[in-house]
Amino acid sequence: MSKEGVSFKNRDRFIQLGIAISTLRKLRGMSQDQLAEKANMSRSHLSAIEAPNMIRSFSFNLADALMITPSDLLNTSLFSEQINELTDSEK
Repeated sequence: MSKEGVSFKNRDRFIQLGIAISTLRKLRGMSQDQLAEKANMSRSHLSAIEAPNMIRSFSFNLADALMITPSDLLNTSLFSEQINELTDSEK
């Protein structure tokens, strides 16, 4: 997916989603290698998803690997109460 093919509004959404994935991964205590393996993707692809200057498609396997629903992943607004509750319950 090229930067040229994505509208500015959607570009911001991809960036937000990448930041959310990165933050959730870190909250789960996972490395990029661990999450990539669990989500059945390469670490370099995951790295590109998390990078704020890149726009990459992603798989909902990431949501499964982060133990949240795809809709929660898409609706994550750094961070909703539901995501915070999930994190608190794992401590």
